[in-house]
Amino acid sequence: MRFSLKQLLSDFSASVVVYLVALPLCLGVALASGTLPIAGMVAGIIGGIVVGLISKSPLSVSGPAAGLTAIVAGALADLPSYHAFLLSVLIAGVIQILFGFLRAGQVASYIPVSVIKGMLAAIGVILILKQIPFFFGFANLYHSGVITSASSEKKFYTEPVQAMMHPDKGALLIGMVSLLILLIFESKPLRVNSFFRFLPPPLLVVVSGVLINSYLDFSYSEWSLSEGQLVLIPVFESPQLLVSSLAFPDFHAWANWKTWSVAIIIAIIGSLESLLSIEAIDKLDPQKRITPPNHELKAQGAGNILSALFGGLPVTSVIVRSSANVYAGGASKYSTIFHGLLLLFSLLFIPRWLNLIPLTSLAAILIVTGYKLTQPKLFLDMKKKGPDQFIPFLVTIVAILQTDLLKGVFVGLFAALVFYVVQIFNSSVRIMKDDHRMVIKFGKDVSFLNKGIIRRNLLSVKKNMRLYIDATNSEYIDREIVEVVNEFIRHATENGIHLYIRRCDSKKQRYFTEFMNLTD
Repeated sequence: MRFSLKQLLSDFSASVVVYLVALPLCLGVALASGTLPIAGMVAGIIGGIVVGLISKSPLSVSGPAAGLTAIVAGALADLPSYHAFLLSVLIAGVIQILFGFLRAGQVASYIPVSVIKGMLAAIGVILILKQIPFFFGFANLYHSGVITSASSEKKFYTEPVQAMMHPDKGALLIGMVSLLILLIFESKPLRVNSFFRFLPPPLLVVVSGVLINSYLDFSYSEWSLSEGQLVLIPVFESPQLLVSSLAFPDFHAWANWKTWSVAIIIAIIGSLESLLSIEAIDKLDPQKRITPPNHELKAQGAGNILSALFGGLPVTSVIVRSSANVYAGGASKYSTIFHGLLLLFSLLFIPRWLNLIPLTSLAAILIVTGYKLTQPKLFLDMKKKGPDQFIPFLVTIVAILQTDLLKGVFVGLFAALVFYVVQIFNSSVRIMKDDHRMVIKFGKDVSFLNKGIIRRNLLSVKKNMRLYIDATNSEYIDREIVEVVNEFIRHATENGIHLYIRRCDSKKQRYFTEFMNLTD
């Protein structure tokens, strides 16, 4: 990596913008996952510094991702402790490194776009539902000790309704102002302006939330937020207190099959999200550099191992922070590393300031993030692409909401596969007919799946009709199809059927020897 002072200054400037975007998101993702804020900060630091050093992506920024919040929350509900979950994250990191050595980096190319978009839309729905209680000041998942589990599935659906029926006035006020800021400052007219383009809306939301709550403390104390409605990060008076605040993996949980199940889910979904992210960021890169996908899997795996060892959430390459890096002028890995160092500085030296941030402000940021993932325009666009795209998209969303992320993705893949098989089935044989003639045109590959429709149409051929069989484009015809056609040919002339066969060329003739001999 070539060094120049101008590039270094540009990267440092970009890192400040990325830091201002990443800080509230690190805290917000921890909030959405049902973990302590420090877990999100640790993941952000590891993702910035460690993954930034190892990765060969010049622009990608890694850290805790909103796309994994549903997995984390579900894992915390299934596993006996947060420490057991950290072991799952560590194992996931090892699996990702193995993925890299096995050259599995191209796997994202084989996942249908409809399933990927369905997965992201489902994550958006889950994200919104999980943040509504915080937005209305209803729920608080933070405790002074180590978290043992997340909200139950029942609370996941019932708490949003209860929160909206019994809102906290102060939290609702701050939340509405936060949403208004996000809507205004992310509008196109403002983002086109060079000044507002580099002013992170999440930072404005956090600052406004702190200022409004401070005002309420002095003027309308009954509206001010309680300590449980604010971010809670330990204040480190000494290095010993810092170490005591970190959580560590419970290696005794290795015998629990759920530990391995969660690890596999994190490895697969985290790898997929990272690969999709670097693919998108490479397209935004002004220098058009290409990130080696297999090396990226190794970098993300190393990041997850270290994040788990220090009590952090799983890390992936994150499109929001990465795109902010591109638009802020970042040109090398320095901006990613600098942003991680700034997060570390915040954790060590200004935790008291971070503890002034209202949870409702972070919830507003994540609600908007969730909306971007599942906005109505996405559903309309997928519907326009046809049922082969729209139905697997919907099936993936419903399956994820009713089960979990991994099962939902597999159900979506199955739905997409069904449509693929149907499409092949429909394109393998084309039937055109009227009262006097029938044309059966074989496609490139004709399998046993087409036997039923071929036999049914052959049996419908009446006396004195003309039958045209066109096999000129075929490269493979299943043996069962050949037998069905040959059996019909043997009796065609006896039934007064006029048979015309368009033969394949000489290069393909060997595939249809028996077929052609019987029709000479």
